[in-house]
Amino acid sequence: MPKIAIFDYGAGNIFNLQKSIESIGSEVYVISNFNNIQFYDGLFLPGVGNFDPAIKLIHNQHYNKSFHDILTQIPIFGICLGLELLFDKSEEGKEQGLHVVEGDVVHLPITMTVPHMGWNNILIEKHSNLLDGIDDNSWVYFAHSYMVRPKNDRIIQAKFDYGDKITAMIEQRNLFGTQFHPEKSSITGIKILQNFLRECKK
Repeated sequence: MPKIAIFDYGAGNIFNLQKSIESIGSEVYVISNFNNIQFYDGLFLPGVGNFDPAIKLIHNQHYNKSFHDILTQIPIFGICLGLELLFDKSEEGKEQGLHVVEGDVVHLPITMTVPHMGWNNILIEKHSNLLDGIDDNSWVYFAHSYMVRPKNDRIIQAKFDYGDKITAMIEQRNLFGTQFHPEKSSITGIKILQNFLRECKK
């Protein structure tokens, strides 16, 4: 049974994510630092909170290695805000991101209804380990006001249509991220979480 860590930004509700991961056969540990990260098989950066407080908590914990070093040890899954933190910077805040993925996070255009909340279908761009067994146009649940813009289009695995085609999922070696919330996305979301646990077992 894989041991999975969820990093807690101190922003509140990660209960749904924790219970979803436990339901598919994993030990889940909520952590507030990365000092013992080598003892886990995978790490979630959850989708709750705001950019600056979350990134400050990560930067100020005095971890003795860079966040890039964690990537060499275990798979990482960023959800919504957790995905956005991986980028260089965000229009939501003034702090620098983790610089793990090249690109920026920008506010959804004012021509769109903001926040984007509810169900939307994903448009699969290419094969992804997380999308194994997932059909094109599957429905997932979104709750966000910002969107990621990767500099490298090749890491984009799926998009969604919200008046424009927007990145829904990225995959870069053992780094994964979704703009949507798999823990709130019913059967499709559970399958994606199962696929991530499979990556953690490799």
